[in-house]
Amino acid sequence: MTEHADEEFREFMSGRWPGTVRLAYGLTGDLGHAEDLAQTAFAKAYASWARVRRSGDPDAYLRQIVLNENRNRFRKRRVTEWLTGRLPEPDHPDGPGRPDSGAVHDDRLALLAALRTLGPRQRAVVVLRYWAGLTETEAAAALGCSVGTVKSQAARALASLRTSTELVEEGRS
Repeated sequence: MTEHADEEFREFMSGRWPGTVRLAYGLTGDLGHAEDLAQTAFAKAYASWARVRRSGDPDAYLRQIVLNENRNRFRKRRVTEWLTGRLPEPDHPDGPGRPDSGAVHDDRLALLAALRTLGPRQRAVVVLRYWAGLTETEAAAALGCSVGTVKSQAARALASLRTSTELVEEGRS
């Protein structure tokens, strides 16, 4: 790559790193896996930076790489997911482990516990739709499925979350 392209990629990466780690954290539930996933995604984006730039939406391209790499974690070898019950220590002011106070912290822990009860597909839909703020169409494109699938998976996931004992018990205290 040229020096200009290298600098352009460095700026892209530094601006997208926190958000990419947050997205990966929502998908994996583990800060270590999230950082590995983000690093792999940026390495792949760097290797094909000319194509990423030409895509018209480098953020969507990077998001797709993150989703594909997360799926590949399970394809390469069978991995048992183990989502932690506590948030990671903060390491960046915008990072996924940003410290919270009191009830907000308790709410986050309850939400993470409830998300652990969802299957990977439902969790991906919830993370993309409500954590990353994608539309149904964008989430469907990112997951490689129909908008109807995103709607049904989101509806099932939200119904499950509404009856989740982690969230119900947290709401009563």
